[in-house]
Amino acid sequence: MAGKVITVNGLITKRTLLVAGVIVAGALLVVASYLLEPMPFPRYLRLPVGDWIEAAVDWLTVSWAVFFDGISFVVGKVLTWITDRFLGLPWPVVILLFALVGWKTAGRRVAIFGIAGLLFLGILNLWQEGMYTLALIVTAVILSLVLGIPLGILASRSDRFESIIKPILDAMQTMPSFIYLIPAILFFGIGRVPGVLATVIFSLPPVVRLTNLGIREVSLEVVEAATSFGSTSRQLLTKVRLPLALPTIMAGVNQTIMMALSMVVVASMIGAPGLGYNILYGIMRVDLSIGVESGIGILILAMILDRITQGIGKTRRRALTMEYMG
Repeated sequence: MAGKVITVNGLITKRTLLVAGVIVAGALLVVASYLLEPMPFPRYLRLPVGDWIEAAVDWLTVSWAVFFDGISFVVGKVLTWITDRFLGLPWPVVILLFALVGWKTAGRRVAIFGIAGLLFLGILNLWQEGMYTLALIVTAVILSLVLGIPLGILASRSDRFESIIKPILDAMQTMPSFIYLIPAILFFGIGRVPGVLATVIFSLPPVVRLTNLGIREVSLEVVEAATSFGSTSRQLLTKVRLPLALPTIMAGVNQTIMMALSMVVVASMIGAPGLGYNILYGIMRVDLSIGVESGIGILILAMILDRITQGIGKTRRRALTMEYMG
């Protein structure tokens, strides 16, 4: 009989035999662990994976130095421009801009909370540090979106590309955040730029995943209707798939911002300025007051950015609902 094995006692499924084989193999391994040496393999059989990666990084550092210098130059220029905008504008103008954006995207309560939160940041005498942190976050999020949304679009259009990028995203999300500091230092040195790029690597996966998910969840009926009216592939993407997937994409943007904020303190270890550096200073000096105040500052920025991005997603979802109901 197909799929089964005949024995003296009757019929046993192949799954039962597989489970029994796993149990026997596990028992043998337990017995072997008591009889053999503590190490499962001799040291001469060890695979030097870390040495291979180090050699590859050394080769990249020398052979691709011009490429990494170009990235550092561009990211540094963008970061400097954004930082100058936040620090160059008078603080009432910055607060007013945040209030207007909050009111437009999320309503009056978010606008009032933004005003109160930023004023409280100034009362704590952390305005300059907060603007440095905000500039770093904005730069990292912009780079994450520039890289992540196209990757998410490619993943949504190709199952093969999705299967390739998924384990890479898994590794980026599960690796300890401190690991990203090592290649950042080797490729870009110490300072603000490697801090931004380490933050980008850490915060990139959510926007890629949710862009892919949002586009794949667009109704096939809507796509087929647009195709029947003569829409091209580009028009389907820009006029149908991306607008309908925008609420999900905004959820990815929200998660990217939150992960970037969580990376601020880690990035300060390689020279990134701002509230994260204050927290690191408080840890080194065991200064509770500066650590707590800087942590509150990061919390305020996180809540403001979170409410604004959530408001954009809700506004788009409400507009789509009204469009379908109409």
